[in-house]
Amino acid sequence: MAKTATRGRRKAPARGKSKARSGGGGLLPWAVIGIAAIGGIVAHDHWKSIEPMLARQSAPVAREAAEPRPVARKDVPPKPVALATPTPKAAPSVKQSQLLPPATIPTPAIQPVKAVPSPLTPANPETGTVAFGYCGQGAHINCVGDGGVFWYKGEKIVIADMASPVVDQARCDGERRVAFAAKSRLLGLLNAGPFTMNAAGKTEASGAPRVVSRDGRSFGAQLINEGLARKPGAAGGAWCA
Repeated sequence: MAKTATRGRRKAPARGKSKARSGGGGLLPWAVIGIAAIGGIVAHDHWKSIEPMLARQSAPVAREAAEPRPVARKDVPPKPVALATPTPKAAPSVKQSQLLPPATIPTPAIQPVKAVPSPLTPANPETGTVAFGYCGQGAHINCVGDGGVFWYKGEKIVIADMASPVVDQARCDGERRVAFAAKSRLLGLLNAGPFTMNAAGKTEASGAPRVVSRDGRSFGAQLINEGLARKPGAAGGAWCA
């Protein structure tokens, strides 16, 4: 019983402390009110100097609040910016006379100079070195017509120191055989190598008379010695027996 009584006494609250606590908590609001009142009196007395300071501080805040900020959209792509196209410069005008090419200077045509053969004389013989064939129906350039006539570079040559029968004018088979043999022999002599031709008279419609030889030996003399020709002016009919 004694212990129970002592415990009860200890648990009894102290009234003096609770009053002190409640008294201290009640003074704090009055102190805040007093400070606010003193501040209001001071602000009222010095309002002219405080007002400009408040206006400067509130102006940026009001401007930010008044200006709406653009809302960035993620789904809208940015608009392409069109680049300024440079304006082409006008080309300088060119006079019509400058566009025309310069006049061409006519070049005189060069006329080919024809080679004029020198007149053939006994002192100025001509040497032949071409290949010959039999004359046909075409143009006669370098060919043999019969035993005493041939064409050299298109000119008709008549061997002047001999006379041989002509195939187309043969009066008998014997004369025709001699004409063929003389024609073949002359072709062989002309193709055997270089030969010389000496003028033996004026050129006529029947041909140019020439003495044809090689190494100083006349072709006409060879054909006469072989019995295929005779001397000019000799009596005919020897080949037709």
